Amino acid sequence: MGIKEKCWIKQYPQQISATLDYPDISIAQLLINAVNDFPNQDAIAFMGKRLTYQELLEQVYCFANALKRLGINKGDRVAIMLPNCPQSVIAYYATLMIGGIVVHTNPLYMENELEHQLNDADAKAIICLDLVFNKVQNIREKTQLSHIIVTGIADVLPFPKKWLYKLKLRKDGIKVTIPEEIGYYSMKQLISQEEPIPVEIVYHSKDDVALLQYTGGTTGLSKGAMLTHQNLISNTYQTTAWLYKAKRGEEKVLGVLPFFHVYGLTTLMHFAVHIAATMVLVPRFDAKMILKEIHKHRPTYFPGAPTMYIGLINHSEISKYDLSSIQACISGSAPLPIEVQDKFEKLSGGTLIEGYGLTEASPITHANLVYDRVKSGTIGLPLPDTECRIVHPETGDILGVGEIGELQVRGPQVMKGYWKRPEETNATLVDGWLNTGDIAKMDEDGYFYILDRKKDVIIAGGFNIYPREVEEVLFEHPAIQEAVVIGVPHEYRGETVKAYIVLKKGFQLTEKEIENYCRQKLASYKVPRIVEFRQELPKSNIGKVLRRVLKEEENNKSN
Repeated sequence: MGIKEKCWIKQYPQQISATLDYPDISIAQLLINAVNDFPNQDAIAFMGKRLTYQELLEQVYCFANALKRLGINKGDRVAIMLPNCPQSVIAYYATLMIGGIVVHTNPLYMENELEHQLNDADAKAIICLDLVFNKVQNIREKTQLSHIIVTGIADVLPFPKKWLYKLKLRKDGIKVTIPEEIGYYSMKQLISQEEPIPVEIVYHSKDDVALLQYTGGTTGLSKGAMLTHQNLISNTYQTTAWLYKAKRGEEKVLGVLPFFHVYGLTTLMHFAVHIAATMVLVPRFDAKMILKEIHKHRPTYFPGAPTMYIGLINHSEISKYDLSSIQACISGSAPLPIEVQDKFEKLSGGTLIEGYGLTEASPITHANLVYDRVKSGTIGLPLPDTECRIVHPETGDILGVGEIGELQVRGPQVMKGYWKRPEETNATLVDGWLNTGDIAKMDEDGYFYILDRKKDVIIAGGFNIYPREVEEVLFEHPAIQEAVVIGVPHEYRGETVKAYIVLKKGFQLTEKEIENYCRQKLASYKVPRIVEFRQELPKSNIGKVLRRVLKEEENNKSN
């Protein structure tokens, strides 16, 4: 499929090239570039603490030198188990500078999940938050860890916030004691003991693995996607080309998406550092906190997940805050309801567009145009240098415009493979084409529509039902805040549609009212036959509704 045959390129505005030049550099070089051009620009704003790009680089150098003294060398895996905070950025770039491979780890992991990931990656060291230190200590003997480096939010807070934070920990009965033994260290002390002597970046080729990004484990044990420096550089340049109005050295990016998820890593850290923007970091999502941060810091870009925007537009005090600084938001990780998109754009005056990606693609492959034509309900167009096609799920035959099948993608952002899993790599990557597992279609203009995960399609009475279509209808109801549907076993139909619904405050609905509403908008076989009202839905660390958790609950009921 040549460049000329990519019909979506006709939709590109003149500011976006169909193909880009990608430098053969380490992802760590982006930080050096930012410092060279904007040394005094704020790189990080975090709970009253500010770091310029020059100050950030000096701390990165200190920590990189400390890691070298601990014996961390090229190719060694270093786990980072931190929320969004300055230490997370420092640890990331320091590891990459000395040629290490980052293993991003969710601080919310349970001990068994953490043990699996650290052992699978053969991690030599971990930088963890003090609040999760006990989990790491409990599983240390079951892993290959040689070094445990601990840090805390209080380590970077200015007075009096530092004092107030420590006081709160004491009130909550939280006490963390780092053993005075070999193999345990304070990150703050390691940095303070070093001089910011420049470190020569250890980088051999574009195929060097920079990151082991573990998938969510929805199909079993999580797998480490090997993302190379070239994968990450490519996706950073693609994202920046898409956001062509961003001015280098002048922007602020709201950092709510966690860095330990590759979506947050690319659209926040990599993008921000590449354009020398200020990262306004937030350690966790809290609607009121986010509204305050937007009002105070006036960020221009706010990448997020649909549940974040839902939480904001439904907050009772949203009218008190000024959101007008926001120019653009890219929503990913889950389908963006059109109603949510419209409401957020009216409240902020900015553009909220839906994009698409997956861990194995660093992660972004598609997005709606930010400053031009948007097709609501689609994931937009493929990014520059990204090839896409729809194939028949069983035969692999390439399908035409409007036909429904599995989405395959190919481009410089697609992973090298799965860590230590050649068979799964070969099943997922075929001639460079990545099997996404998502059911999709493309229209005549080259816009793509994700209908659902291949495994989430509901088959009722021989009919294929795509959950997203039903969920879009439910979201249009003025009383519904969140909704997700799954297929549950049915004696006659094979499967039937069940809806889980969270109502907006002050609203009431009955199962029958929802059924009658859906019958006006959906074919009868698509109408939810079972409705369960919930106070909240199970979500991942970036706010994606965990459909698999609901399926597991249903399976447990039937067993």
